Amino acid sequence: MSSISNNTVAVILGGGAGTRLFPLTMARSKPAVPIAGKYRLVDIPISNCINSNINRMFVLTQFNSASLNKHIKNTYHFSAFSTGFVDILAAEQTPDNQSWFQGTADAVRKSLKHIENLDFEYVLILSGDQLYQMDFAAMIKAHKESNADLTIATIPVNEREATDFGIMKTNDDNIITSFIEKPKNEFLPDWISDTGEQMKKEHRNYLASMGIYVFNRNILFNFLQNVHPDATDFGKEIIPNSIENYKVISYQYDGYWTDIGNIYSFYEANLLLTSEIPQFNLFDNTKTVYTRPRMLPPAKISGTTLEKTVIAEGCIIHASRIENSVVGIRSRIGLGTTIANAYIMGNDYYETIDEMALNLIKGKPKTGIGERCYIKNAIIDKNCRIGNDVRINGGKHLENKEHELYTIKEGIVVIKKGAVLPDGFVV
Repeated sequence: MSSISNNTVAVILGGGAGTRLFPLTMARSKPAVPIAGKYRLVDIPISNCINSNINRMFVLTQFNSASLNKHIKNTYHFSAFSTGFVDILAAEQTPDNQSWFQGTADAVRKSLKHIENLDFEYVLILSGDQLYQMDFAAMIKAHKESNADLTIATIPVNEREATDFGIMKTNDDNIITSFIEKPKNEFLPDWISDTGEQMKKEHRNYLASMGIYVFNRNILFNFLQNVHPDATDFGKEIIPNSIENYKVISYQYDGYWTDIGNIYSFYEANLLLTSEIPQFNLFDNTKTVYTRPRMLPPAKISGTTLEKTVIAEGCIIHASRIENSVVGIRSRIGLGTTIANAYIMGNDYYETIDEMALNLIKGKPKTGIGERCYIKNAIIDKNCRIGNDVRINGGKHLENKEHELYTIKEGIVVIKKGAVLPDGFVV
C-alpha cells in the first residue's frame, strides 16, 4: 500500500476569502485558523497525508497567506534523505496569466506547471478546512483496484444536511451514475441511497461529496487543460461532466467528518473535543495530528474547578470555574473568572512582568482574560486583552451584529484577534 502512496501527490486547497468564517479570517486564511487550542486547520489534511505515507504535498493559497506560510515553514521539515515536502503555491500573476485563482479547479490548473515535473500516478485533492481522520492509502488502493479514472470520497448525511452538499447516486459497483449540487428539499426523495444498515439507522440516507478526490494523473491534466479548459470549480463543473464520460467511483467513509464552513460549525467542532470520547480523537497514536513543536512549559492551574475542558500547554490559570471549553496555548485567565462553552485561542507570546506594569500605568489590560470575568458561548481569538469584570454572555437572545471589537453570529460572540476590552465591558 505504501508504494501506492509513494506514487501520489497531494494538493491541499487553501479556500477562498473565508467570508463565512469572518472575523477569524480577517487577518489569516482559512487553513491557518487555530483549532483545538494548539493546531491549525491545515494540520488536519497534512497529518492525514503523513499518516497515509503520502509525503509530497502542495498547499494552494491566495488570501491572507502570510501566517499560513510561516506556520508551514516552521512546522513541516522532512529528513534530508527523504523526498517529502510541504510546499506553498501562492496565486501568482504571470505573463501568460494575469488573473488570480477563480475556483478550486482553476487553482489546480494554474499550479500544474509546478507539479508536472514530479514522478507520480495519482493526484489526491483535499480541502484545507475540514476536520476528520482518514486513511488516504486505503482510498487510493480502492481507486487503483477498481480501475477508476476518478474516485470521490463520500459520506452519508441526513436529510437536513443533504441540501448543503453535492449528492450522488451509485450503482451496485459503487460507480457514480448521477450527481446534483445542493438539491432542494423537494428533490431529495429521488436521491436516497443504500448507505448500509448502520447509516440507515442514523437516517443518513444520502451520499454527499466530501470534496476529496483521487484523479489519475493523465485524466486530471486532460480535464483541466483540454476537456474543460475554462471550468473553474470541481464540484459544480468538473465532477458532473466527468460522470457521463469516465469511470467515477464512490469511496464511502463512515467516520467523523465535518466541514468547517462557518462560525457555528467551527465553534461546535472545537467544543465537541471536550467530550468523554470525542469523535475526533486527538489521543489516537495511529492517527497523530502534527503541528509546530513550541517547547512551551506545562500548564499551571491554581484553585480552578475544571469540567470537560481541554487545556493546551503554557497556560497560567487562576479562574474559579471552566467548563465545556477549549483553552489554547499561553492563555492567562485571572482569579474569580468563570468560562463556559467557549473556545479561548490563547496567545502568540508572553508578556513580561515589566510589560504588564507599564501597560497597567497606561490603563491597558494584560494579555489574556482578567479577574471576575464571565464568558459564555464565545470564541476569543488570539492575543486579546480582556480587562477585569468583563461579561460576555452569548446565546440565541443576541442578534447578529458587527462591532469594532467583536462579531455575533448565531448567538456566538467572537472577540476579534488582538481586541482590547476595558474593565467592565459587557456584550
